[in-house]
Amino acid sequence: MGKVTLNARAMRVADELAGSADELGVTVGSAGKARLIDAGVKQTGSLQAGVMVARACLADLAHVCLVPGWIGDRPHIDVVVDVAKPVEACMASQYAGWQINLPGVPPASGKSYFAMGSGPMRAAYGKEELFDDTGGRESPDSVVGVLETGKLPLAEVACYIAQRCRVDERHVTLIAARTASLVGSVQIAARSVETALHKLHALEFDLSRVVAGFGAAPLPPVAKDDMAAIGRTNDAVLYGARVTLMCTGDDESLQTAGQQLPAGASRDYGQPFAQIFARYDHDFYKIDPLLFSPALITLQNITTGRSFTFGKVDAKVLAESFGFAAANSL
Repeated sequence: MGKVTLNARAMRVADELAGSADELGVTVGSAGKARLIDAGVKQTGSLQAGVMVARACLADLAHVCLVPGWIGDRPHIDVVVDVAKPVEACMASQYAGWQINLPGVPPASGKSYFAMGSGPMRAAYGKEELFDDTGGRESPDSVVGVLETGKLPLAEVACYIAQRCRVDERHVTLIAARTASLVGSVQIAARSVETALHKLHALEFDLSRVVAGFGAAPLPPVAKDDMAAIGRTNDAVLYGARVTLMCTGDDESLQTAGQQLPAGASRDYGQPFAQIFARYDHDFYKIDPLLFSPALITLQNITTGRSFTFGKVDAKVLAESFGFAAANSL
């Protein structure tokens, strides 16, 4: 019996989500011949739907849960991920590396469609340069993708994805949620370990040395619109995420990488992301790429038994970003 693909693992979660649609606040429909699950575009969704979408994003190679947490002295909710195979789960699947950018969909309408695509459909598409370094490409019979978008995809979008993943359109499942939604908040906060791995990759660290990952990030309150939600969801990771990576090999390289690893090592660190984003005219590519990483990171060397911690949580920036009112104004 062959290895179970990332997409097959995610499909089991998608089927479970679809089977409990009413209880989870999602709907199941279609985009052309593909199955479409609206988890937070027109639907309200739910926290548990967010957990399931995060699991699908991670190809069900991680345990995801919500637990009590704190921001300063204020009780809050943390999104916790325990990742068994970090490179496969986070880099080949969860990372939002596929920009679904289609001008004129449908062509006669003159309206474009855009979504950030994540989930294991990326491993079937396989065109991102990232896969040249990390591996993980696959040729599955069916694919699952998560779309961070404010618009439900039309048939043309599903057809585009099916063609590029080399599968029949009937074997495509797309889960859509906007950033400013319950599901969007959960599934983005569940990217704490993924952002740490992506930063390590940017630092040219050998990711095969990372054998397990654990992360927790505060659940950002749903914002009034997607632009505000982009700020809050980024801040949840940059100023609030705590990640532990279990690694092998020598200590010296861990210490060297670790000093550059947390978000605080970036020149753009220190303000809510919405302010940073506005300063750069809302152009992600102008922001220091080294900013996108967890706030606090511990590297545990299971070869030598030593551990190293870098960075810090900034409760003040989180409180400002999340719109927390002062206690005396409640």
